[in-house]
Amino acid sequence: MDKLLNYAKSNVDLCVTHDSINKGLYAEYGVKKGLRDENGQGVLTGLTNISQITAFKYIDGVKTPCDGELLYRGYDVQDIVNGSTGKKFIFEEGAYLLLFGELPTESQLSKFKIALSDGMELPTNFTRDVIMKAPTADIMNSMTRSILTLASYDKDKDNLELSNVLRQCMMLISTFPMMAAYAYHAYNHYENNGSMYIHRPDPELSIAENFLRMIRPDQKYTELEARVLDIALLLHMEHGGGNNSTFTTRVVTSSGSDTYSAIAAAMSSLKGKKHGGANIMVMNMMDDIRHHVSDFYDEDEIENYLKKILNKETFDKQGLIYGMGHAVYSLSDPREKVFKRFVEQLAEEKHRNDDMTLYNNIEKLAPKVIAEKRKIFKGVSPNVDFYSGFVYDMLGIPKELYTPLFAIARIVGWSAHRIEELVTTDKIIRPAYKSLVTNRDYVKREDRCN
Repeated sequence: MDKLLNYAKSNVDLCVTHDSINKGLYAEYGVKKGLRDENGQGVLTGLTNISQITAFKYIDGVKTPCDGELLYRGYDVQDIVNGSTGKKFIFEEGAYLLLFGELPTESQLSKFKIALSDGMELPTNFTRDVIMKAPTADIMNSMTRSILTLASYDKDKDNLELSNVLRQCMMLISTFPMMAAYAYHAYNHYENNGSMYIHRPDPELSIAENFLRMIRPDQKYTELEARVLDIALLLHMEHGGGNNSTFTTRVVTSSGSDTYSAIAAAMSSLKGKKHGGANIMVMNMMDDIRHHVSDFYDEDEIENYLKKILNKETFDKQGLIYGMGHAVYSLSDPREKVFKRFVEQLAEEKHRNDDMTLYNNIEKLAPKVIAEKRKIFKGVSPNVDFYSGFVYDMLGIPKELYTPLFAIARIVGWSAHRIEELVTTDKIIRPAYKSLVTNRDYVKREDRCN
């Protein structure tokens, strides 16, 4: 391995030389780099009935930033959360809505919940022979390996009939929490010498309740803990067809590949630090702020330290206040707006009011600090990941499980988009690339210079 690495290091400059492209050529040829226009707006590449994201409105013909809206199958996600007061199975209700296009009746939700419970089962010895092998802190990689291995247990893995694809998707929705929890326990035991405990899911409980039950030694949780996690999963399950992992799902689906391969590809996308790891960066930043700010109630001290972060003087020196702003939303992220009140309730229960004050002050001060430093065209506000890591921390969930929790939620959106792609599209997704290659005369091997 060392020899291979040394060879790679000695030759990598050739890759840089021959793979670098003049940035000016993208504009010259009208290339939408990253499938975005010059203002960062995503290029229109498809149509969907699954969700809608609104960040701007046209007033007298002028594009104007507005408070963000997120609709699941036409229903405002804030209304879904507000309408669930006193109820369980919020994630399951949202999953039914995204998969089938309608809000479920009590009877439909009950039958759907039973079907998901039936899917909460891994093959015999799968945990021992697959999940427990090669334990790693990278739980996303472990889950991806498990997904691909599950394909070998499915005699109909390549069957693209919609009922079979739906079966596969529902099975993965049911087993994702198990894959994540068991992979973490394997890592924690073998790498950190932690205790090993494997709790089977309870078919009577919700996905959120079961996850908390499976990761905790005593299997206990409060009603508020389960509700807050339930809502967090609902808010992360879908965000349009253009986000990287969902688009990856649609690209792989368009090739005619099987469900396991499409979802594994989406997992590989989500684990990228530019996509699914935002809440971890927020938590790392908050740990740094706690270490350097002595008074969480002193706005001047907090503001001065935020300026240092933005000026690349401290923390990771990237000049970013993580959790602030969003690629799509402008004035507000609707998920953050509805989530925050539950974060406050949990902070009260966990006696984390000082931390909540720090978050509130950063939410108040960061937009001002950013606006003073940079030109802001669409507004800056906290996104849902500003608070999600804080919630997971209060729930005692290890950082290694933050991105896997994102996947446990987003598997629903991936599944809905996979099915929509199969129903509506019969062409493989194949964008064009402009070639910059120039002709060169071939030189025989013996005539080439060293």
